[in-house]
Amino acid sequence: MGTASERTRGRARLRGLIAAAVVVVLLGAGAAVAVGVGDALGIRSEPAERMGGTPRAVADIGPAVTPPRIVVTAPGGERIRVALDELDAVLDERHTAGEAELRVVVGTGADAADDSYTLAGDRAAPRIEAAGEAGAARGLYDIAAAVREGRDVFAGLGRSVVSRLPLRMTDLGAVGVVADPAQWLPGTDYSHASKAFADVLLPEAPYIDEQALATAYDEYDAYLRRMLAEGYNAIAFPGFVEFTAFADVDGVYAPGDDHISRARALRAAFAPFWERARRLGVKVFLRTDMLTLTTPLEAYLTQRFGGLDTEDPELWKVYAAGLDELYRAEPALSGVLIRIGEAGRVYDVEGWDYYSALAVTTPKAVRTMLQAFTAQAERTGREVVFRTWSVGVGAVGDMHTNPASYEAVLGGVDSPALIVSTKYTLGDFYSWLPLNDTLLQGDQRRIVEFQSRREFESSGAFPNDLGAEYSWALQRLLAGNPHIEGIWAWAQDGGPWRAGPMILYGRTGFWQLADLDSRLAVRLARDPAADPAAITAGWARDWFSDDPATVRAIAEAMALSRTAIEQGLYIQPFAERRVSAIGLEPPPMMWIFEWDILTGDSAVLDVVYAISKDRLDEAIGGGAAAEDAVGRMQGLVAGTDPSTWRDPALREAFLGALDYERDSLGLLADYRSMVLHQAAWHDSLSGEEYGAWRAARDAFERSAAAHLQKYAGDVAHPAYNLTAAELGVQRGDRDLAMAWAARVLLALLGAGLLAGLLRRRRRADSGTRTAVGALWTAATRPWRADEAVLGLGRAGRMLVVLVPSVLLLTTRVVQTSFLSWVHLAVTLGSWAVFVGVLLLIRRRRRPWALLAVLGGVVALRCVLTLAALSFSGPGGYWFAFWTDPVRRTAYITAAVALFLWAFVASGWALAVRIGARRAAGAVLASAGAALALPAALIALVGLERAVTAWNDQLGVLPWGLSRILGITVYLDIPAATAGYLAGAGTALVVVGLSLWLIPSSRRRRGVFAGADVGTAA
Repeated sequence: MGTASERTRGRARLRGLIAAAVVVVLLGAGAAVAVGVGDALGIRSEPAERMGGTPRAVADIGPAVTPPRIVVTAPGGERIRVALDELDAVLDERHTAGEAELRVVVGTGADAADDSYTLAGDRAAPRIEAAGEAGAARGLYDIAAAVREGRDVFAGLGRSVVSRLPLRMTDLGAVGVVADPAQWLPGTDYSHASKAFADVLLPEAPYIDEQALATAYDEYDAYLRRMLAEGYNAIAFPGFVEFTAFADVDGVYAPGDDHISRARALRAAFAPFWERARRLGVKVFLRTDMLTLTTPLEAYLTQRFGGLDTEDPELWKVYAAGLDELYRAEPALSGVLIRIGEAGRVYDVEGWDYYSALAVTTPKAVRTMLQAFTAQAERTGREVVFRTWSVGVGAVGDMHTNPASYEAVLGGVDSPALIVSTKYTLGDFYSWLPLNDTLLQGDQRRIVEFQSRREFESSGAFPNDLGAEYSWALQRLLAGNPHIEGIWAWAQDGGPWRAGPMILYGRTGFWQLADLDSRLAVRLARDPAADPAAITAGWARDWFSDDPATVRAIAEAMALSRTAIEQGLYIQPFAERRVSAIGLEPPPMMWIFEWDILTGDSAVLDVVYAISKDRLDEAIGGGAAAEDAVGRMQGLVAGTDPSTWRDPALREAFLGALDYERDSLGLLADYRSMVLHQAAWHDSLSGEEYGAWRAARDAFERSAAAHLQKYAGDVAHPAYNLTAAELGVQRGDRDLAMAWAARVLLALLGAGLLAGLLRRRRRADSGTRTAVGALWTAATRPWRADEAVLGLGRAGRMLVVLVPSVLLLTTRVVQTSFLSWVHLAVTLGSWAVFVGVLLLIRRRRRPWALLAVLGGVVALRCVLTLAALSFSGPGGYWFAFWTDPVRRTAYITAAVALFLWAFVASGWALAVRIGARRAAGAVLASAGAALALPAALIALVGLERAVTAWNDQLGVLPWGLSRILGITVYLDIPAATAGYLAGAGTALVVVGLSLWLIPSSRRRRGVFAGADVGTAA
């Protein structure tokens, strides 16, 4: 059987083999986590083929053609009467010469939507010949437009005019939106809710303020007239559930429920709006998210179907019944327009019990929904417009940009009542994006979405002529898909309403800039071969001046507008790439995340740099190119003769917009230089780059202060939101100091370890040296923990606790640049709970061996973190995480292995005394408590709120995420995750205590035991 010493040596060898195997397993687990993190991040990029179209100005702009006074003979009919009002109003505003007698001839039996016509006759006696009232009205509107734009009104004599795309829809504009500057002044309301009709709707019966309703109706009628004159013939009107009482579904609303009376009151109030549109030949589609809910409706669906099961056909029958009721009551409605990809608090109106839920997230759910809605539409003679906008959430997340996903979701879903609506860009309404190729597939009827007041490009405050791009996109799409039959161009909507300039279409602010893109979209939809430069020149003549030199200057300035936008708001080397990250496709802007928020987070800025680093000078130089373009625009507009402008206020507004753009783009140029040089320093550790970053930082701080001083409080030209950028500057300023702090801590640890090694050689009796040696031995050979602490004096035992505790605290403080109490609270609190529960379980035992094990492992973990921080501080730490897969993998592998070793080592140390089973129970119970308590607190606070606070302090992910969808929604993290973790931790506590409390029959010695050291420990 061998001697005792041989048996001891055998156990030692076996212990060593087991320890080596454990280390390999833990490193393997760490490597698996590292690979998983890399896969989850999925950061990659590939070249992207950007949209075509080259902006230009009209080569020759002649004098305006003076129109004749036109006397019209036309049949009755409201559509023709309103068109005549437009023509008369335009002629009253313009000088005329001579007279023409225009006769309008209308046939019978034509399609009500057919707006084709022929301009026949001669200049003295022209005729509009149309098969129906729609064509007659269209002909009158086209003559009025020619008068407004100084064109020859009868240049098209003898030609037939047929609109290429018959369906031309717009949004509700700013109808019913209260123009209250106080709502725009804070600049931090990123809600996407328009709050249209907020002053019309009352919380209690009679639910409607009749005076406010009358004002809103007048706004609506004026807006309809304007958009009809432009060429639109359909409108998206917000609401659906608000207008139905679900009278055909028993149990949704109890008798006497306010939702019933409110729905009927709202229906009665807005029925004249819808009827007015019908009389003018404008289709009305109710625009709604799905799911859209009320508190009783959600309760009914949950009770009946066991939750919001959107794959159940019976659930959709409830909504179809609501539409049946609504269409019976309101025959003027043409159908419903559905969005599934965005929902939640950012779109809801506070205090209004009508809200949305992001619940239609699977292909089956989409198909089931559409089958129900299209069957209902076919039955009632209506239409369903379904938006493919799905913004990366759920299994249908890339349906908007991925042809394969589009086919998986919509392939074979066909109905004559279904229209599929898709943005023309392969993503959101950004520049630099490719054409959306999903618009080239499918057998469904299709319409193309455009946005006039581009939310990501100053929300209409900067000149932004999209004509060349619109023209190129429509011609490509129409050549590739015969099923495209219309457009949906948003005149006002999209993005936050009150976190940008107070520009309300047709009512407030310099809205004429965005009006150009609304005009371009509808003119090109009617005639894709039209010259967009000529349309822009006509817009300039319509709004600003008849003087050819002034019109030419404005047209040339607008031709430069895209250079200013594309270079000033984007970093070209990054924008030219199609980037993927975290299962999503970040937009080509990103460093402005989003709208007016300069992001200050490491994830975005480091990745932007990594993609742009080979063209760094070009990336930085884009800012100067943008400023130069705006300077040239300013010179053109300022050089016009003020007396040639029709309205001096519009000239001042134009110049004010250009001043604002140049100041803003100068601020952005300084910011891009700062963040790119900062990332270059983290990448190269070059003193030259560090100096360039400091110079750029100083320039940015000067321009930021000047920008805020000039534009803070200006609702027409609001200052950029610099909160996240300033937080980023604050963190960046501390990076070098934190790097030096990490280096000093590492040096102190090295000195302590060296002292410990010297102590082993000299057998000195020093408390400090003994404590360091004990920590090292206990952390690396936990079975010898009792031996390691044997003979420690009081000072030594205190140092075993204090050294790791202080090291953990200082490491986390340095890692967070002294800025994140949330991070400290969670990490330190979890460790405190783990150690506290372990000591509580072992309450009658001396704790020093266990504390030495935990302290030693914590010290090793801190050494790893400090080493990563020592290069260029926390900024460099995160830079490596986002941009260097090799360093990220190595760090995560070691960090996870050491983290897990803390539990294994503490259990091993306990097993020496109490056996492996009870030791495992103690560790499991303690780990469960360390997970459950913080998770429960986070669940109590709210996961989104907690994650937002953590991210605001660390700047890891974009600050704007929580101000849009929310970080947890954006990353598809269930809201109940913290609760689940708390439950899992509680289960571990129960399992651990069960293992601990089962008594051992007898104590056994084995491979987990260490040397005989008595009971001193």
